[in-house]
Amino acid sequence: MSKATAIHWFRKGLRLHDNPALIAAIKAEVELRPIFIFDPWYEENVRCGANRWRFLHQSLSDLDKNLRQLGTRLFVFRGKPEEVLPMLFNEWKVQRLTFEIDIEPYSRQRDDQVTRIAHQLDVEVIQKVSHTLYNTELVLKANMDAVPLTYVKAVSLMKSLGEPPQAVPAPTKLPPECRAAAALLEDHKYDIPTLEELGVDQSQLGPCLFPGGETEGLARLEKCLERKDWICSFEKPKTIPNSLAPSTTVLSPYIRFGCVSSRFVYHKINMVLKGRKHSQPPVSLIGQMYWREFYYIAASGTPNFDKMVGNKVCCKVPWDENPEWVERWAQGKTGYPFIDACMRQLRQEGWIHHLARHAVACFLTRGDLYQSWEEGQKVFEELLLDADWALNAGNWMWMSASAFYHTFYRVYSPVAFGKKTDKTGEYIRKYVPEVSKLPSNYLYEPWEASLSVQKAAKCVVGEDYPHRLVKHEDVYKVNIGRLSAAYKANKILQKEQDEADDDCPHPPAKKRKGKGK
Repeated sequence: MSKATAIHWFRKGLRLHDNPALIAAIKAEVELRPIFIFDPWYEENVRCGANRWRFLHQSLSDLDKNLRQLGTRLFVFRGKPEEVLPMLFNEWKVQRLTFEIDIEPYSRQRDDQVTRIAHQLDVEVIQKVSHTLYNTELVLKANMDAVPLTYVKAVSLMKSLGEPPQAVPAPTKLPPECRAAAALLEDHKYDIPTLEELGVDQSQLGPCLFPGGETEGLARLEKCLERKDWICSFEKPKTIPNSLAPSTTVLSPYIRFGCVSSRFVYHKINMVLKGRKHSQPPVSLIGQMYWREFYYIAASGTPNFDKMVGNKVCCKVPWDENPEWVERWAQGKTGYPFIDACMRQLRQEGWIHHLARHAVACFLTRGDLYQSWEEGQKVFEELLLDADWALNAGNWMWMSASAFYHTFYRVYSPVAFGKKTDKTGEYIRKYVPEVSKLPSNYLYEPWEASLSVQKAAKCVVGEDYPHRLVKHEDVYKVNIGRLSAAYKANKILQKEQDEADDDCPHPPAKKRKGKGK
């Protein structure tokens, strides 16, 4: 007679440390069966590029390796969870199912359905919060179930609940009864599919600069924690968006997949800050953790958070529709070398700096092309290693000035912004080789070079490198007026926010009250 089992269902929390749902599955009287399910819903409804598939695959492989050191393994399946799990409940004599709570709309619907099925089959279900610092429902409850619309308000609500829970230690060994039998450890039918078997076009893979997995994520965190002075003085707007090596932690992909716990990061950083003079939110590293939480809280309480229509927090803007412009922006062929360099780095490596994201998002939406933020959201969803449903939608609404941020007249220049931190254009030379032989004073504005200079550099605009899609100096002023009209139609107050990003180099189109520059 086979032994009763407990299933821990891995989804995002691809780690052993700070995994309270995993700990809840480990009971001496039952065998532990950790599983991962490749759900066809994601393949059909979520845009996921090759680089992110590789990151997920590496994360699962690392998780399997770490589980084997405990005496079990990762059991991998393909299919709809509501069909796979009932089969396992019967076949494995499952007593308990545990998993980490997920706030995304599909995840909530799926988990409710699975929970109902489990209860019908007398399977205990245990769900734990560990992907976010706080239980987002409790934060909303502290605000009378209203969504906080500013970062400052969200942080005050979080602080009213006290410090986030401490991270739960990783299990170091399993009771003998919980370990998998040798035959199961060697059974290849439960192996992780290869990238080829998953249908990933490996010709689209870029350099693997950020390997996936808990082991790599914790190692990256430890290297970061060694830089105590840097952590204490960290201010996000003062980091460099176009440095050749990342000027920030690049922990975001590991936190997004749950390879590294946000609570673990939070408390580790606070240990470094304790007793030392340090920067403060919103620009500090702790402030960045709060930003992530802010968007998760807002997404938890807002239906249709990733859309303009039906989204109660989003300004309704009659954006233009030009698929060709969106595609040229996505491919890094706008004719603005700084914008193109950012988009090409993103496509090749799966990551770009926070402020580079701001610049390209502003360019696509309110700054230059006046295309819907939903189009940009789709491209980031495909290309970013750290593409996160709540953060992706929240940040795109912010940078298009559709929600949370209303100083819409501060616009990033696709020329001046990059020059601030890379006057010689080394970043552009790396990612846009067509313009790399131009003199530095023309790298950001190749159209300003004479034809003889362009020919000498083998960069004739319109032949070797595209003409710019729009003249920024003309269109941004028009777009400010268009967005102002949309605000009036939506009856949104134009007001500055304390946490507004001051990196946009343009002044407002006309004199206003406040501190806009």
